[in-house]
Amino acid sequence: MNLPVYRFAPSPNGHLHLGHAYSAILNQRAAQKYGGKLLLRVEDIDTIRCTPQLQADMLEDLHWLGIQWEEPVRKQSEHFEDYQCTLHKLEERSLVYKAYLTRAQIKRFVAQQDATGTPWPRDPDGAPLYPGDDKVLSAQDQQERQNSDAPYALRLNMEKAIAAVGQPLRWQEARTGKIQADPAAWGDVVLARKDTPTSYHLSVVVDDALQGITHILRGTDLYHATSVHRLLQTLLNLPEPLYEHHHLIMGADGRKLAKSAKDTSLRELRASGVTPAQIREMLSNPASEQTTARS
Repeated sequence: MNLPVYRFAPSPNGHLHLGHAYSAILNQRAAQKYGGKLLLRVEDIDTIRCTPQLQADMLEDLHWLGIQWEEPVRKQSEHFEDYQCTLHKLEERSLVYKAYLTRAQIKRFVAQQDATGTPWPRDPDGAPLYPGDDKVLSAQDQQERQNSDAPYALRLNMEKAIAAVGQPLRWQEARTGKIQADPAAWGDVVLARKDTPTSYHLSVVVDDALQGITHILRGTDLYHATSVHRLLQTLLNLPEPLYEHHHLIMGADGRKLAKSAKDTSLRELRASGVTPAQIREMLSNPASEQTTARS
């Protein structure tokens, strides 16, 4: 019987907060309980915001917290060729296309549709589904962009991808059993951009397969994204891990903690004299947890 392999995969685009600490601790405990391994992955495909200093701070905070992992640490920025190779496999099957609409154009189009009284469909995170270039751009505009050096996103043709799978998709959720996946709810997701050779969805399924991850224990904010991941895993013939989505740590205002909101970081707590033991005690209180999975 193969031993379970867990992973903790933060992005060094800001300092870790209590939510990260909670997820790291849960993964460490699970790996220890079942005699498995814990791997650390640095999700730094955003090479502008993910700086070497933030990565060094992240590793220092995790060591301070008492998190131990197997070496080597996988840095996504060192493996862009892996993602490009995988993307090429999808391109060969005509499942990926170049999309030229800017965020401003999408926003303007969606606002016009909403104004008609029929709201434009949104994905589970609340972002509008991609309308398609032909809904906004004339044939001439599309041709000009294709012939020029215009920015673009490489998007998965969701309708064709689902048809290529040809069967209902599910994933195994540790506590509740088989879950029906609904990748169509996300529309044509971005797999890469002109200036970025991968996206979160693509890189995470590639990394999990290459690292031999058997158990994915992560927050409920990624619960619905599992539908996209199962679709990509199936299209690419990748192994299916066992999933478990844990509660999120919420702020006093009832929203989930976020680096972008500059919520109190582990480094700030350390500087104020809080100890690792106090952090773990703080996170062991069920009152500090709330379920945010949407149904």
